[in-house]
Amino acid sequence: MELSKNKIKYFSSFAKKKTRDEEGKFVVEGNKMVAELLHSNFVVDSIVATPEWLSAHKPKCECFEATKEDISRVSLLQNPQDVWALARMKEPSQSFEIQDFTLALDGIQDPGNMGTIIRLADWFGIQHIVCSKECVDVYNPKVVQATMGAIFRVQVHYVDLPKWLSQLQGFDIAAADMEGDNVYTHSVSSKTVLVMGNEGNGISDAVSNIVNRKLHIPSFNTTGTTSESLNVAVATAILCSEIRRKNM
Repeated sequence: MELSKNKIKYFSSFAKKKTRDEEGKFVVEGNKMVAELLHSNFVVDSIVATPEWLSAHKPKCECFEATKEDISRVSLLQNPQDVWALARMKEPSQSFEIQDFTLALDGIQDPGNMGTIIRLADWFGIQHIVCSKECVDVYNPKVVQATMGAIFRVQVHYVDLPKWLSQLQGFDIAAADMEGDNVYTHSVSSKTVLVMGNEGNGISDAVSNIVNRKLHIPSFNTTGTTSESLNVAVATAILCSEIRRKNM
């Protein structure tokens, strides 16, 4: 099918959260990302791609042949590739169970951080990420790109986080804290929900009141001058690595 001006306008509107929410669809861009999308259990709604890409992949959905210039008109990337896709959002899970080490995010706002944390969860075999409703939209195009395909494998849930945490049974609820236990020298159970807080303000008071375990990542800087704190995605990587290592 040819890519009309009306279709370009329609596809471009998915840069806005309002459109994504109303239509229940989100944007996936780039050759690798769309290839992962096609092999996932997400439903692909539409694809805009070069004739060469379409001929090589033969996707079974609504397809539009386009030049690189056409793709750049709907793309949100600085350097668009050969394919742009629209996929359907998953219906929010009304109930889900966690069996093992799980991440909870309290007010994460930066799309890059959110996407990186989802990618980390995929790497460390974490099946669920439980988010407060104040977190950035997981279907934000910048989040989707930053996941590098992990969004198709990790389940992300938005809940009333204090309520959800307070109802958990059999799990430690841990958070990073400068006064907490040294994560390198103290044991941490695999039955742990690790809460990572907002980039500027940390975890909220409502969540802090529920936390029953505090973990500290010590600095090895001996000069006396060091960063005040680690980036939240970096801290998440260190803590996930140590918790998994301790429970191997």
